[in-house]
Amino acid sequence: MSTPHIDAKPGDFADLCLLPGDPLRAKFIADRYLQQVQQVNTVRNMFGYTGYYGERRVSVMGTGMGMPSCAIYAHELVNHFGVKKLIRIGSCGAIDDRVQLFDVILAQGASTDSNSNRLCFGGQDFAALADFELLRQAHQFAQLQQLPVRVGNVFSTDLFYHTDDQQLQRLQQFGILAVEMEAAALYRVAAQHGAQALTILTVSDHIARDQHLDAEQRQRGFSTMIELALQLTEAD
Repeated sequence: MSTPHIDAKPGDFADLCLLPGDPLRAKFIADRYLQQVQQVNTVRNMFGYTGYYGERRVSVMGTGMGMPSCAIYAHELVNHFGVKKLIRIGSCGAIDDRVQLFDVILAQGASTDSNSNRLCFGGQDFAALADFELLRQAHQFAQLQQLPVRVGNVFSTDLFYHTDDQQLQRLQQFGILAVEMEAAALYRVAAQHGAQALTILTVSDHIARDQHLDAEQRQRGFSTMIELALQLTEAD
């Protein structure tokens, strides 16, 4: 049954879905890494695909930018299309001095300035956490491949252009590794509806150092993250 945002049929999506923010990155992943690919969504040009990675059926779909957009797609994928595992793959801006460009971050938890989780949790603070089994598997794969990976808390913000001059210092004080815009909402949706979720991020910028990857470097760095995420499809 289609929804207002996903025009697909029951069974079109696999039980595991990779979630890049950019729909064109979803197309890139489908074209480069999957076989027997079928496009299963084009509504609002938010492309979704299902195919095979080895013998494992897997889907990939864009979610757009920001927590409201990500939450809509995560909610509909879980509740209408039977997706059980949601793996966000995206970029982030590091703020921790120990984190370098190209590092991969596994978001164990996600603090946030958004009010959306409180709205769903009776006005109280919800601890937005990754699924432990997905987190454990991703960390294990990264260690086996000697990838530069960090595990810790990230900050999901509603504001790309933040106006609080004290924000960076505050986040650093509390040990936040990086800033991004979707993980807190994704973790809440998964917990609320009985799914598993993990956010895997590539450090494309270092906010504190004013360092940034160019387009070619981003592509190379994102491939490492994508391949790590796809290994989770083989862990069942």
